[in-house]
Amino acid sequence: MIGFAKVQPNFVRLPTFRNFMDALDDTDKKLLRLLQQDAKLTTKELAAQLGLTLSPVYERIKRLEGLGFIKQYVAVLDKGMLGQPITTFCQVSMRYHDKAFIDKFEEEVQKLEEVQECYHMAGQVDFLLKIHVGSLSDYHDFVKYKLSQIENIGVLNSTFVLKEIKHNLGYHIPE
Repeated sequence: MIGFAKVQPNFVRLPTFRNFMDALDDTDKKLLRLLQQDAKLTTKELAAQLGLTLSPVYERIKRLEGLGFIKQYVAVLDKGMLGQPITTFCQVSMRYHDKAFIDKFEEEVQKLEEVQECYHMAGQVDFLLKIHVGSLSDYHDFVKYKLSQIENIGVLNSTFVLKEIKHNLGYHIPE
């Protein structure tokens, strides 16, 4: 009988969500909530709402940026005004699941301007794409001439948004 030595995996322990949140005090949390609501608020306006002077607010923002809590500042545009009123969720299943095919899909989907979001999923589908286009005809062309040209796609399943009920760009920040 051959014996096998039990090998312990070499895991790197990452901080949990609670550890990251422990780095924030109530003022940091309020500051993040304010910035999520309106990133154009000036340091002076933020200071007034937080009951602080300019310098501590500026330092807090820089610290939160450095820690990675604040990733970027963006303007949220109106998709209809941009001529892209159709939102589609496309489930993509791959034929083969080896690393090279997955890496290639992830690389190629980055090049598709119509894809706003892409998630690698666990479950019955491999990827979930959020796509914005101007019309159903545009979506047809996107699938036919762009998406389906990516190697190793097995099945595409598309669903179309009839009405957007909730679209919140901010995250819940616990007290």
